[in-house]
Amino acid sequence: MSTSRIRKEVDEALLAFVDRQRPALLTISDDLGPMLSALDALLGGGKRLRPAFCYWGWRAAGGEDVPGIVAAAASLELLQASALIHDDVMDSSDTRRGQPSVHRRFEALHRAQGWPGDAAAFGSGAAILLGDLCLAWSGEMFETCGLDDISRRRGREVYDLMRTEVMCGQYLDMLEGTRGEATVATALRVVEYKSAKYTIERPLHLGAALAGARPDVTAALTGYGLPLGVAFQLRDDVLGVFGDPAETGKPAGDDLREGKRTVLVALSLERASDAQAAALRRRLGDPELDAAGVDELRTIIVETGGLAACEDMIGRYVEEAEAALEAAPVHDEARRALSELAVAATTRST
Repeated sequence: MSTSRIRKEVDEALLAFVDRQRPALLTISDDLGPMLSALDALLGGGKRLRPAFCYWGWRAAGGEDVPGIVAAAASLELLQASALIHDDVMDSSDTRRGQPSVHRRFEALHRAQGWPGDAAAFGSGAAILLGDLCLAWSGEMFETCGLDDISRRRGREVYDLMRTEVMCGQYLDMLEGTRGEATVATALRVVEYKSAKYTIERPLHLGAALAGARPDVTAALTGYGLPLGVAFQLRDDVLGVFGDPAETGKPAGDDLREGKRTVLVALSLERASDAQAAALRRRLGDPELDAAGVDELRTIIVETGGLAACEDMIGRYVEEAEAALEAAPVHDEARRALSELAVAATTRST
């Protein structure tokens, strides 16, 4: 199955699942309509990488092309929706995928209706609840995917571990931002648990477990998936500072305003002069950082060699993943697809 076909079938499975849930919510109250509209808008975007890796983990382990695996893989998009909604609340992000973040949508609804009370608090509360709903629905969609009980039982342990790891990674990310002095090592720990495992390794493991993978196949998928997941997040860190807003769907330098203690920032601080480090620490995390301030910090990151060092790391992790994939005991169709996904995950502009 081609990447474009996987995406199409995942989109269809997601739409069908949400449409099945819609009447029950609207029976409770028409006031839940904005919740569904916010979810529809969020699910309308995204790269569908996690479902694609899950599908090819299944195929790599010998699974056949059956509808149940698409629905199981598509459930990861509801888990991702939950993570994004909560992440945007914690980061006070204004946009997601080129449109207002969920908590900003509900904040705007509060203001438009002229309701009393704190619009921002209402927005955050509503977003947290929608994120929780997406988390619950991710499990429901997985359990009703159509695969047999034995397959789902094999996958459930991986699914549970994946959800635990991403929440722990999110906490570590928040902790590093609070402490304000992440090293490359601590930033990489956040990358591993918040992104690398969650985005690539565990979706591969989920698909493989559902298919009853041999231990050597699972180990090979780790050898490929974990370094590729790190490279994916490092590319995301670069885009968070240097990406084109028209491509990324977020304002230029948004990660700098949010004060994200990324590997890119840690590499820059390691190489910075005292004056450069002081400027970077002083302006990082300033929510009022303007375009000139963003340019100043970008210049520091480039001149210290932080950007070049991060690009070198991306290249090394990709090479490690490619070498592991070349030696993996999987059939050629899965190998080709995973090789293409490696390029899509690490050379993207969004």
